[in-house]
Formats: sequence, structure tokens, C-alpha cells
Amino acid sequence: MMKLFGPDNNELMQVTAFEREGNKLVMKGKVFGSMPMTAKLTPREARNALKLLNFRLFFFLLTFLFRK
Repeated sequence: MMKLFGPDNNELMQVTAFEREGNKLVMKGKVFGSMPMTAKLTPREARNALKLLNFRLFFFLLTFLFRK
């Protein structure tokens, strides 16, 4: 399970599964610990997300999993 936190360190979402649905990435989980949610990411929106990255953030993401 993966948890996403807000600016005040409160839990916003628990992601319990990633699945594929055709060309979409589907994330399943619960919002605020109780409300079930399914979010879908399309290839077009993933490309739009990559446009938000600059070099420093890209480098950070490459090393992110190896940090304490």
C-alpha cells in the first residue's frame, strides 16, 4: 500500500493497486481512509505531466527511490 500526504502531513489517499485497463493506468484506493476511489491516467495526461518536469526535478526523481 502506498500513502499520499497533504501539506499538513495528514493522509489524503491510500493507493492499494495499480492495474492496466487498455491504454490507461488505473489506480485503486481510498480517499481520506474511507471513500473508495478509482483514478485513471491516460497516455495524453501522462505526457502532460512530463511537461511539468524540469531538469532538477527529473534528476531528483531518478534518485528518489534510493533516498532514506
